[in-house]
Amino acid sequence: MSCARVAASHCLWQLRTAARRPLSAYGRRISVRFRSSGMTLDSINRAAVDRIIRVDHAGEYGANRIYAGQMAVLGRTSVGPVIQKMWDQEKDHLKKFNELMVAFRVRPTILMPFWNVVGFALGVGTSLLGKEGAMACTVAVEESIAHHYNNQIRMLMEQEPEKYEELLQVIRKFRDEELEHHDIGLEHDAELAPAYAVLKSVIQAGCRVAIYLSERL
Repeated sequence: MSCARVAASHCLWQLRTAARRPLSAYGRRISVRFRSSGMTLDSINRAAVDRIIRVDHAGEYGANRIYAGQMAVLGRTSVGPVIQKMWDQEKDHLKKFNELMVAFRVRPTILMPFWNVVGFALGVGTSLLGKEGAMACTVAVEESIAHHYNNQIRMLMEQEPEKYEELLQVIRKFRDEELEHHDIGLEHDAELAPAYAVLKSVIQAGCRVAIYLSERL
């Protein structure tokens, strides 16, 4: 096993055990009904839930645009069906967060048009490096999203988790599916991409910026 794969396995273990840095709670508390599922949440922290749904909606939208870009380049290659399967799951994630946006009356980030272009460009650009480049992008993005979801899970668990049970179930399910995509990327030679470590670091730095901005704008 290579040093890179050992490092990747250690990072993945940290993600699956819901690693470190907790997030803080935000804002006032109100009552709201989760109409899309029939779940009622009493006295939720509205500002925190707004930020969670807004940034997760933006993230899933961006992921959809990345996979769209990858399919535009690699859709007719041998790896096309693999990318399509992951994209189909991301479409389900986005559909769910669209429902949550309506149920909780959360506004989308104002950066949606920007993420539309940037996500697609990232998918196309990394795919032009070959399937290894596309899979390196998948590993970097899905690892970042899984870490982000773990932060949200910890934050909700530190409050009153019974009030957020269904939201927690959604986030956990999507986190696990993002980690599956991460594993698929490694299985399809992500680490063989040109300058893999540099490419991964740059993409993940961009993900951190995107998360920070989408929560706040």
